[in-house]
Amino acid sequence: MKHRIGAIARKEFRHILRDPGSLGALLGLPLFLLVMFGYAASLDVKNVPLAIRDLDRSPESRSLASAFFAAGDFVTAGSPETPGEEASALDEGRAAAVIEIPRGFARDLAGRSPAPLQILVDGSDGTRAQTVIGYIEGLCQRYEQDLLVADAARLPAMASAESAVDVRARVLYNQDLKSVVFLVPGLVALILIITAVVSASLSVVREKETGSMEQILVSPVGSMEFIVGKTLPYAGVGALSATTVLLTATLLFGVAVKGSLVALVATTALFIVACLGIGILISTIADTQQVAFLVGTLATLVPTFTLSGFIFPLRNMPILIRLLAHLFPSTYYIQILESILVKGTGFATYWQPCLSLIIYALAALLASAARFARSRG
Repeated sequence: MKHRIGAIARKEFRHILRDPGSLGALLGLPLFLLVMFGYAASLDVKNVPLAIRDLDRSPESRSLASAFFAAGDFVTAGSPETPGEEASALDEGRAAAVIEIPRGFARDLAGRSPAPLQILVDGSDGTRAQTVIGYIEGLCQRYEQDLLVADAARLPAMASAESAVDVRARVLYNQDLKSVVFLVPGLVALILIITAVVSASLSVVREKETGSMEQILVSPVGSMEFIVGKTLPYAGVGALSATTVLLTATLLFGVAVKGSLVALVATTALFIVACLGIGILISTIADTQQVAFLVGTLATLVPTFTLSGFIFPLRNMPILIRLLAHLFPSTYYIQILESILVKGTGFATYWQPCLSLIIYALAALLASAARFARSRG
């Protein structure tokens, strides 16, 4: 049995080496996707164009306006003089938000009365609008706290006027709130599932197109032996690809492995096996490499983007969609990577998705073996 598996694996490995273009694509495409997503597809909201209409023109209002731009999240988008200019700035996209500081702002602050601000936000991008509103509210709260601290230092008797609730938030796992830290687990899963599924499916369909599949079907090679021998070389390529992606993420984006490296290797191997099983299963259905590529891409790319929690949180989806999401291995693997890569937690936090991934990998291999055995009969 070992000799037959080894013979098939050596044959497939030699084919990979004879086709350096495909090997380069399998190793180069993951790096390209990682760099593009890491730099170009950032979800961070930075350099937000902000316009401020200061009707008070007092030192306090100018101090508040300066505080917005000193934080680095906003860039100036001008100072509209009329409501029409405010609307034009938002309509033309020159400003993502407009803040109007009313007359009497400084007087209200001095009298400890509410000093209202009017904020107009472009809501065409709902996610960005919510983030911008959060930024503005946070800066206003810090500005108010600075005023209270200054008053308390100048007039200690007024220290009791400060809020009785002292809220001090501390961000865990991703202190700088970099979106690339959130994206890397999903990117690793996306890259591995595409390369493993597509490469495995194409390798078997290629045997059909060249006519060598008939020789394999009449040989003493068993169904599971054929599948294991076919998948071993691509498992090695997938492991090399995963290592390259993780090293690149560490060097370029500072995403280090916070958890167990052994657990990361073991769960990645499980995920690769599950992906290869899917690829072999697709290859038993498709008759041409074009069909195998199309089915493999649709069966991996779309679900990983939309149903795995990569971009959209699963908890926000209807129950039926969440159940559908668990039909794809990337859902479990991303949960595991978030625990190991980002949080650095122990096995107790991800044993359930790990067990699900084990079951999925075994089911994929057995299903592909059964399908291949049926084609031999």
